Amino acid sequence: MTATIAESTTVDAGASATPAVRLSGVGKTFRGGAPVLDGIDLTVAPGEFVCLLGASGCGKSTLLNLIADLDAPSSGTVEVPSGRAALMFQESALFPWLTAGENIDLALRLRGLSGRRDRRAETERLLDLVRLRGAYDKRPHQLSGGMRQRVALARALAQDSPVLLMDEPFAALDAITRDVLHEELIRLWEATGLAVVFVTHNVREAVRLGQRVVLLSSRPGRVAREWRVDIPQPRRIEDKAVADLSVEITDDLRKEISRHGR
Repeated sequence: MTATIAESTTVDAGASATPAVRLSGVGKTFRGGAPVLDGIDLTVAPGEFVCLLGASGCGKSTLLNLIADLDAPSSGTVEVPSGRAALMFQESALFPWLTAGENIDLALRLRGLSGRRDRRAETERLLDLVRLRGAYDKRPHQLSGGMRQRVALARALAQDSPVLLMDEPFAALDAITRDVLHEELIRLWEATGLAVVFVTHNVREAVRLGQRVVLLSSRPGRVAREWRVDIPQPRRIEDKAVADLSVEITDDLRKEISRHGR
């Protein structure tokens, strides 16, 4: 079998270097509610691509918010040694009154890059990196959904963080556009060496993209199982090895969804 289960991956991933992300005993409970996350232990190595799967409501997005420091855990610790992580949402969330370039420029200014020429050069570099050369003056309504997500990705990269968090960024796109952006994301990941934590509800997307797939249990969210994906890149959704591992992971996901519904 081309992909093997790796139950101890969270330990091994950060053993050889300072981790990009380390979660130790992380729990989250919102006021007046039941725990959303409980006892999450997860380590992401520098340059590693990790996909998070789980039933709706299991806390995947909450976990990303904790890593991004948009919220604090109720228990445990969240460590991002670089000090910050860039976060990309499902929607592009571009400011409609700004051009594509100006949306990226704003992120550069917030980062502290003060020189106008330097910002323009960096913005053009990032647009070129996401294959949108010449789109600086385009406003969001002039761009397709896939192009808007590319601008959002460039804006996230403008934060110059070694950790990129992605919360179902391609879920609203059609299958062909999503397939193209899968290829682009892998190209960018290989070119930049970023650590990526990618949330998805699509099992085949997770297997196509990730080096490791982490399944969260139903409420409260815990790490239920992990798979090391040893299928060489480039991969395609329709590849037999991707399909075979997807079936195995889907069986476990269905068990978690069934448990959630009781």
